[in-house]
Amino acid sequence: MNLPFSFGRKQFLGLYVVLVAVLAVVKHCVVDPAAERVATVAAVAPLPTDSISVRSRQNDTLVGAPRRRLRLVDAEGRPVRNRVTSVPSYKDCFPDLNDVQLATAERLGVPPVKDRAEAARNKQNLVCIDDNPFFHVQKLHHSVPYLVPRAANLLTDIARTFLDSLATKGIPFHKIIVTSVLRTEDDVDRLRNFNQNASEQSCHRYGTTFDISYNRYITVEDPDGPERRRVRNDTLKWILSEVLHDLRQQGKCYVKYEVKQGCFHITAR
Repeated sequence: MNLPFSFGRKQFLGLYVVLVAVLAVVKHCVVDPAAERVATVAAVAPLPTDSISVRSRQNDTLVGAPRRRLRLVDAEGRPVRNRVTSVPSYKDCFPDLNDVQLATAERLGVPPVKDRAEAARNKQNLVCIDDNPFFHVQKLHHSVPYLVPRAANLLTDIARTFLDSLATKGIPFHKIIVTSVLRTEDDVDRLRNFNQNASEQSCHRYGTTFDISYNRYITVEDPDGPERRRVRNDTLKWILSEVLHDLRQQGKCYVKYEVKQGCFHITAR
């Protein structure tokens, strides 16, 4: 019996390619019911409502908001000079002890890292901070220059706001100095051998915390230009305390005034 057409190898391959293409189009166009249910559940799943989670979401919005334009001159073109007010009391305005900061650090930070190599490999959760136009990182002996993104953004926000405040007060630019950042487990062990008062439960272990010196600053000036007028460190400390006090009142951070270490101990919220 003669068939009206022959079905050879070429015809079979052609039909196979067409069927594969049709199935691919159908899979792309038709929604998988199981995947749709998962997406729906994820969309309606409630966000955590504990105070730390709520505050962290609020702070992401605050830190990422557009910055207000500085008003350096009035309507008649005369320079605007704001007063330096400082804060009533460093102890009362920056009272956040380690146990308060630690609870937030453990929730929002990374698990403690063993050593510097492990910190350098954790690029998914930590960002490296270094000298830039806003702040200076001193040579670190007992920590490494890594922070979680929320803390790195907070540090930049503090530094930029400090520079803005200097500008509105007519004071030459100075950069803040970061003195301590992320401490690895090895760093904590070495530090405790050197300083018995160092805490094993340090907030610095989670990448949410950093220290800013309040009695040392970097003068910003043109190396080939005229020498800038000198500003007392006390004046710069007053201005930095104003900035930190405002940010703390907004709920962006915890701040502890460290007398012996000569720094502000800050944890991102």
